[in-house]
Amino acid sequence: MALMPKRVKHRKSQRGRLKGNATRGNRVVFGEFGLQAVEGGWVKAQTIEAGRIAAQQYVRGEGRLYVRVFPHKSVTSTPLETRMGKGKGEPEYWVAVVKPGTVLFELGGVTEEQARVCLARLAHKMPIRVRFVRRRPA
Repeated sequence: MALMPKRVKHRKSQRGRLKGNATRGNRVVFGEFGLQAVEGGWVKAQTIEAGRIAAQQYVRGEGRLYVRVFPHKSVTSTPLETRMGKGKGEPEYWVAVVKPGTVLFELGGVTEEQARVCLARLAHKMPIRVRFVRRRPA
């Protein structure tokens, strides 16, 4: 099932604005290789789940997959053929707000070739441009 928060202070959130690059969550920490966002945008919870399943099926038992983003933001919409007014629509789905530089997924315990193939499969599912990154020596 797709990710979503257990509880939120407010059900409906405003759209907000995406500006600047990621200052946090922008380097590979848990695994050896990662998938980094090149541009900003919203990534749906369903998309994150689809990517997780695709990577998990490829890795099977030998590697470890880390999901570094979580959908905290609700996106609302009013039903089709509804007249103007009557307030804001109901929450339709949840998204993760991704800034350029954010590491979305990480892989550990696999070779670089395996990681490249696995993360390439995952990149096809993402609605934003991403790139393959490796862990920097500390």
